[in-house]
Amino acid sequence: MPDPVPVHVQALSPEEFAERFAEIHPPFAPQAAVVEATRCLYCFDAPCMAACPTHIDVPKFIKKIASANLRGSAMTILDANILGLSCSRVCPVEVLCEGACVMHRYNKQPIEIGRLQRHAMDYFYAHSPSVPVGDARGKRVACVGAGPASLACAAELRKHGYAVTIFDRQQMPGGLNTYGIAEYKLRPADSLKETELVRSMGVEFKLGVEADPQQLEGEFDAIFIGVGLGASQRLNIPGENLAGVIDALSFISDYKTGSVAMGRRVVVIGAGNTAIDAATAAVRLGASEVHIVYRRSEAEMPAFEYEYDLAKLDRIEFHWHAQPIRIHGAADVESIECAGGFTLPCDTVILAIGQSRLVDVLARFRGVELDGGRVKVNRETGQTANPKYFAGGDCVNGGREVVDAVADGKRAGIGIAAYLEAPPGATHG
Repeated sequence: MPDPVPVHVQALSPEEFAERFAEIHPPFAPQAAVVEATRCLYCFDAPCMAACPTHIDVPKFIKKIASANLRGSAMTILDANILGLSCSRVCPVEVLCEGACVMHRYNKQPIEIGRLQRHAMDYFYAHSPSVPVGDARGKRVACVGAGPASLACAAELRKHGYAVTIFDRQQMPGGLNTYGIAEYKLRPADSLKETELVRSMGVEFKLGVEADPQQLEGEFDAIFIGVGLGASQRLNIPGENLAGVIDALSFISDYKTGSVAMGRRVVVIGAGNTAIDAATAAVRLGASEVHIVYRRSEAEMPAFEYEYDLAKLDRIEFHWHAQPIRIHGAADVESIECAGGFTLPCDTVILAIGQSRLVDVLARFRGVELDGGRVKVNRETGQTANPKYFAGGDCVNGGREVVDAVADGKRAGIGIAAYLEAPPGATHG
């Protein structure tokens, strides 16, 4: 049996927490941002713009930074992506805009588009942030869920002049931006800046409530479904209900918004980006050893390469082709056993093997069709089989990046506006 270890990591002081969770992509100094902006070639065909799911006009916003027009730069970003602040911090730019940068052709470092976007957005939020809205249209839209897809949809609808109310069962808006992304990437305070911007556009938030689809149908002219996904999936192995087995998203949410009980020896099951977020957070919270256990090979790991590199820098140990078969312990976790007789002593097991589909929730929306637990939509408009309902984000795409959810929400907002503006009897789809 392993030697006894403390069950709980000592709470960090605010100063220690801030130091350990310092941002991994710090902001530019003003002059450095101008220098970086002037490296841009301002390509007319802009492959970086094409690579961005929200199609931000990257050359335009960077050129405005170079000419010291930071508010103009921010407005260019926000015109395409209302969550430009969070996306500047959490987007996988290495495989999106920066991955498409023409500088790669000349064996030069790509333009640091993400950090330049952050530079403009930080300025915007520090100087009376506001976004114009359209003239009132007299029709109302409900958005279910207060995550990135709903926020983007609501902002687009306000630009068209429609009244919007967002419903969410959580006490704070923002969805995974607030609750589920590692602190060193995006702080809750930054996520809430964006929700306040959307609120300032005239969007009403009803938080801590469970939306009733039948009631919404009677009160609103259209409904957007942006409920995301559920908790992490279960392993369905013996010992999974022992104290010390934690859902990865709950673990991240708890340490970001309160406190979390965690052992000194942590095993994370799964090797996606959320697994890396949980593992690196465990290191920063004081775990003495952290392991990632994955049933497939290193080459099949779903996490991005730069996330993997970050984990290795934190001395996280990876175990490949390791299939968990049992979690041992009397009441608390003591070890996890994998196929082949391989056992790791541990006090905490964090499950990060993908999120469950909210099939029961989605089934409450009348006439909305599902495919494999995902909402079926017209990809161009976000409209579902029931023309009054639109959808976007993780409940449609199965769980992608924040920027993909924003793109879905914006597209649906445009689709809803077209639906509401169409003459009676017009065909939609």
